[in-house]
Amino acid sequence: MAAVTDDTYLHRVVAVLNAFRAEENAVGAAELARRTGLPKSTVHRIALSLVAEGLLERHGSGVRLGLRMFEIGQRVPRQRALRDAALPYMSDLREATGHTVHLAVLEGREVVYVEILRAPGGPPLPSRVGGRLPAHATGVGKAILAFSPPEVARAVLDGELPRLSERSTVAPGLLARELVGIRRAGVAFDHEESGHGVVCAASPVLGRGGEVLAALSVSGRSSRVRLNRVAPAVHTAALALSRTLGHRDAAAGAPR
Repeated sequence: MAAVTDDTYLHRVVAVLNAFRAEENAVGAAELARRTGLPKSTVHRIALSLVAEGLLERHGSGVRLGLRMFEIGQRVPRQRALRDAALPYMSDLREATGHTVHLAVLEGREVVYVEILRAPGGPPLPSRVGGRLPAHATGVGKAILAFSPPEVARAVLDGELPRLSERSTVAPGLLARELVGIRRAGVAFDHEESGHGVVCAASPVLGRGGEVLAALSVSGRSSRVRLNRVAPAVHTAALALSRTLGHRDAAAGAPR
C-alpha cells in the first residue's frame, strides 16, 4: 500500500472541509465520502482529527463545521479590513434603498461574498457570506472584471461560462462588450442572470492606485427594484468607500 504524503493528506482534509454546505446542519461520514470521492474509512479518520482540533464538531449522528473555523475566518486581514470599512456604507445603502446589499471580492473566476446585509422581507438569494458564484453571472463580478487588468478578465472570458439562469450571458463576445460599457458607466447590472426573479446594480470599489478591490451591490426582486433608481446610490457608496480606503492606505504609508 502506497504511503500517503503530507500533501495528499492535506488535499483530502481540504476536500472534506469543502464538502460542507451552508444550508445543512450536519453531515454523516457516508455522505462526506460520496461528495469527496474518498473512502469512508479515510473520511472518518479525518473527521475525528478535525473534531479533536475544534475545526469540526459532532452533531447527532454527523459532524458540522466548528466554531474554530469561524474564528480563523475572522482573522483573514484583507477581508476583515475591507468589511470593517464597508459596513457603514453598506448599512446606509440598505437604509436608503430598502434592499439587500452585498460586498464581494474576486478570486479566480468566481466572486466570494465577504458581507451581506439582507433587507427584511427580501427574496431568497443565491448568495451567502463566504459563498461563491461565477463572476460573469453576477453584478459584483462584472463590476470587478470591468476594472480588472486585461489578463484577469481574459481568463474568465476564455474559460467556461456556466449558465446560472436562462438569462446568463455565456457568449464571450457579448460579455466582453458588456464589460467595456460597465467600465465607461461605473455600474454593472444583473438582469436575473444569477437567479430567476432577482436583479441587482453593482459598482467597483477601488484602491488608492485605482486597482479594483471589491464591489458593492444592491439586490432584490425584479418586481420591486428599480435599477435606474438604485444604481446612482450604489455608485455613490462605492466611490465613498473607495475614498475611505484610499485615505486609510495613504495614512498607513505615511512616514511617522
